[in-house]
Amino acid sequence: MAFPLFLKRALAITHDLVAVIVCWFVAYWLRFNLDLPAAYLAGATRALLLVLCIHAPVFLLFGLYRGIWRYASLMDLRRIIVAVGLAALTVAVAVFMLALPAIPRSVLVLHPLLLIMAMGGSRFAYRAWRDQMLYGRLVVQGEPVLVLGSGDAAERLLRELAQSPDWSVVGILSEEAPRIGHELRGVKVIGPIDDLPKWAGQLSVRKAIVAMPEASRAERRHAMGVAVEAGLSVLTVPSLDDMLAGKVAISQIRQVQLEDLLGREPVQLDSSGLSGWLGAQVVLVTGAGGSIGAELVRQIAQFKPRQLVLIDISEFALYLVEQEFLQQYPAMSIVCVVGDVKDAALLDYVFSNYHPSAVFHAAAYKHVPLMEGENAWQAVRNNVLGSKCLAEAAQRHGVDKLVLISTDKAVNPTNVMGATKRLAERVLCGLQQTGGTRFITVRFGNVLGSNGSVIPKFREQIARGGPVTVTHHDIIRYFMLIPEAAQLVMQAGLMGQGGEIFVLEMGEPIRIADLARDMIRLSGFSEDEIKIEFTGLRPGEKLYEELLTDSECTLPTPHTKLRVARAEAAPDADWQRNLESWLNESVSRSPNDVKLQLQRFVPEYSAQLQ
Repeated sequence: MAFPLFLKRALAITHDLVAVIVCWFVAYWLRFNLDLPAAYLAGATRALLLVLCIHAPVFLLFGLYRGIWRYASLMDLRRIIVAVGLAALTVAVAVFMLALPAIPRSVLVLHPLLLIMAMGGSRFAYRAWRDQMLYGRLVVQGEPVLVLGSGDAAERLLRELAQSPDWSVVGILSEEAPRIGHELRGVKVIGPIDDLPKWAGQLSVRKAIVAMPEASRAERRHAMGVAVEAGLSVLTVPSLDDMLAGKVAISQIRQVQLEDLLGREPVQLDSSGLSGWLGAQVVLVTGAGGSIGAELVRQIAQFKPRQLVLIDISEFALYLVEQEFLQQYPAMSIVCVVGDVKDAALLDYVFSNYHPSAVFHAAAYKHVPLMEGENAWQAVRNNVLGSKCLAEAAQRHGVDKLVLISTDKAVNPTNVMGATKRLAERVLCGLQQTGGTRFITVRFGNVLGSNGSVIPKFREQIARGGPVTVTHHDIIRYFMLIPEAAQLVMQAGLMGQGGEIFVLEMGEPIRIADLARDMIRLSGFSEDEIKIEFTGLRPGEKLYEELLTDSECTLPTPHTKLRVARAEAAPDADWQRNLESWLNESVSRSPNDVKLQLQRFVPEYSAQLQ
């Protein structure tokens, strides 16, 4: 492979030296108005060896042959200008010092100008030819595609797509009105993004690429939404942060995901505050193998804790997190504990050995229909008794803060899962004491792609060819991204002083039927190809979720995505003794018995008896 590279460099050097010779004589020719006297021709020939001996080493010194003509750039042109300028200056000094005759001064000026045009022009002409731009777009190759956006990212994308035989950009759509009608790298900006359906039909386009990483999320979401509504397969360039970090190139376009359409603004974290709270500390996370727990562990790791203690009842889930950390954070100290949060002895062992200062409690049974029937008692024991055991262990061992992850289903609950989470909130409220462990609750809705959520189910149904099943035409839910939820949980934990229920700003609720339609379109199908079937509400399911109970009010916090709710007064001692007695019963209860008891402790719970 060394020989072809050597040959290419030899050809490039030969080309430049030939250019030096040709431009030298052309400079004389122009100086004498195309009629070169014989005496000056002889002088030019005698001086040529000196000119070549000066230019060749200067060209090598400035590395003109380290670059590749295929990717000639302004940096290469800058090197040519500097190298030719220095060589021309050296030639002029040598001519003066050696008193060479018959060399007009104008030739010493014309020659470097002609040489820069010859050397630079040939390189860019070669690149243009390789980019199939020399002769214009006479032949359309590859699949036609429309690009949405006309900024720097779009320009770089067009440059890279021009090198690919798989794509042919037939038009650009932009929200910048002054650019409409102009061209970007030979491609016309044909109109605003809202005209995409019209142009897609006229140009027979089935794909659109959103190249707007510098735009706001709302603008990108709008562009993606227009493309999805037009029935196009939508792709997007990587995020601006990833490109600036050098993780990806702009040519690494990817399919638009549902997360992109959600269009939520990034979370602004108090990084210095979180570093002070979590940095160089021991942090414990329960449910660390689940989707929320695992993401919490990843986010906490960014602040360099001294040690991470991970607890999960699932051996395999914990193993996956452990393997991920061994690869991504090999220097970080992690302890993986397979165990149950209801096991008080295990918790005492873990707390006394590792002394965590902060605990994030993500372990829970959360699948609504599954917990509504025969598993109701297990939901109570895991979600309520487990939270109680963990909170009491945290108090015994002097933990500073414990953050409970709750749910919007805890508000006026209609199912066992929501009622158990609401009861866990009240348990922590009753345990809160002045000067002890500070208990903070964070309540939010669904997260996209979490284990057991509707998104993975829809993806699986679409992959099978449908139908996609939705329980009701009008059912709506709040959604946020998993990393966003984890970041806001940490931020709430930092801000909490004990006893608060933080409510995350979930944005506008999303109709599940619309979610299903978007996923079908994003997968490249129409609703005629993948049907949607409505199956009816499942046990314990309601049409809409709430984030606050009627008896609560919220107050703003310094963080725009967090509000704080003050719940009712802490439960009295009798309530707590009765609850503890019920939770410690060893006999399994029937679903109806469990629901009736839950109503006793959570009056706002509307039980659906079987």
